[in-house]
Amino acid sequence: MTSLLKRSLAALGLGTAILATPTIAAAQSGGSITVTYKDDIATLDPAIGYDWQNFSMIKAIFDGLMDYEPGTAKLRPGLAESYEISADGKVFTFKLRDGVKFHNGRAMTADDVKYSFERTTNPKTQSPGAGFLGSIEGFDKMQSGEATELSGVKVLDPKTVQVTLSRPDATFLSVMALNFSFIVPKEEVEKSGADFGRNPVGTGAFKLSQWTLGQKLVLQKNPDYYREGAPKLDEINFEIGQEPVVSLLRVQNGEVDVPGDGIPPAKFREVMGNAAEASHVVQGVQLHTGYITMNTTKAPFDDLKVRQAVNMAINKDRIVQIINGRATPANQPLPPTMPGYVKGFAGYKYDVEGAKKLLAEAGHPDGFETELFVANVDPQPRIAQAIQQDLAAVGIKASLQSLAQANVIAAGGSADGAPMIWSGGMAWIADFPDPSNFYGPILGCSGAAEGGWNWAKYCNKALDEKAAAADAMVDPAKAEERASAWGEVYKGVMADAPWVPVFNEKRYTMRSDKMGGDDALYIDPVNTPMNYKYVEAK
Repeated sequence: MTSLLKRSLAALGLGTAILATPTIAAAQSGGSITVTYKDDIATLDPAIGYDWQNFSMIKAIFDGLMDYEPGTAKLRPGLAESYEISADGKVFTFKLRDGVKFHNGRAMTADDVKYSFERTTNPKTQSPGAGFLGSIEGFDKMQSGEATELSGVKVLDPKTVQVTLSRPDATFLSVMALNFSFIVPKEEVEKSGADFGRNPVGTGAFKLSQWTLGQKLVLQKNPDYYREGAPKLDEINFEIGQEPVVSLLRVQNGEVDVPGDGIPPAKFREVMGNAAEASHVVQGVQLHTGYITMNTTKAPFDDLKVRQAVNMAINKDRIVQIINGRATPANQPLPPTMPGYVKGFAGYKYDVEGAKKLLAEAGHPDGFETELFVANVDPQPRIAQAIQQDLAAVGIKASLQSLAQANVIAAGGSADGAPMIWSGGMAWIADFPDPSNFYGPILGCSGAAEGGWNWAKYCNKALDEKAAAADAMVDPAKAEERASAWGEVYKGVMADAPWVPVFNEKRYTMRSDKMGGDDALYIDPVNTPMNYKYVEAK
């Protein structure tokens, strides 16, 4: 997953493929900014939170062993001062920094690293990102309940932790910079229990100061933060319950600094047509795909022909028009700028009559009834209505379930799942720039577990094996071969048709005069839309 928003990171609009390195705005450190959102924050627990709205906040409160150079996709040590990798690529030894403290004042140790990894991989946590840690030795036994500790994570001394993998994994260091690997204090988790996501305690640049559900959330500077020169701000105020159109007006009036839900599509042309306002627009490309999921474990979507028919029924060009052309139609899970994207791949063409024929062959000559879940922030309901009309044209009657984003995510991750979900506002933006990131959490078998983000409940074990083989290619000299292997995996996914890839989106947001130039919205190309550690205000 790069803005104030994430995974969908999407709403804010700046994505994970912004590879230019911005310079930090020339502004005095200190001050505060105000960011608005329509919906409340679901959780600030790094093992649980996984949507565009909370992702940047979680990164502000917690840290991982690895991090990124600001504004780049270049990994660097985070809570780890240094690391060593064995010759076979399976053993990683991390030396922790001195002087790192949790917000409660306690020094962080290697025991906290071990506890945090085991907490994420414990099925009781129901972490949607547990699969990211799947290459650690002992992961399978943790997931099955056979073990309560990861055999591959060993504390060598208070400042040294060793992680042994069951297989070489080219993405492991990137995973160490993901929120699911962020370090938490055991005593605070145990004290808060299920409410830890409301009472987060980390090592991050900011700590939670106030949270009034449905109204306001305030982060304050951590004066003991280990990185010199960060954070830049003293305080970040998040105002909840703001309609996107109202938020835009407040930005224009200088009352708000960033509209968290981005520029409302209905106002986009108006904003871009005003030179003064357009000068405050920040644009970014991103590694993003918006898609429709179908629950492959439940009838009628357990039938391949039905899923293929749905793919053929969707008019993607018309959907792109709904968002003012701010996207390109997609025909596969990977976005075009990601290694592994299959150039020339045809996918499923828009073909109403062909879709009807497949439905008839599947035993549904008159179609069927189903539900389509959608987040309730514009333009998502309008896109869902277009999808609904396309489905109706082939005989499928889909009732729309327009809910707050957190409720859609909960429905998709529930044990039974949802029949269909339009992922807009929650759609996938890469956590790190690697093709594996579009597979494991959202298409792999591990992501199909309860609480996961594989809302299609899709599991093809043969493709899982091919994916693991691709990730075992750790030699940089085999990068092209590895990308090709991933391309074969995604062609296999499309043959099974658990999704309808709809479009690859561009993102736009605005900033106030207070934020300075574009570089004041300090954008990371990976993981989070906005990196609050480096944001400045005049």
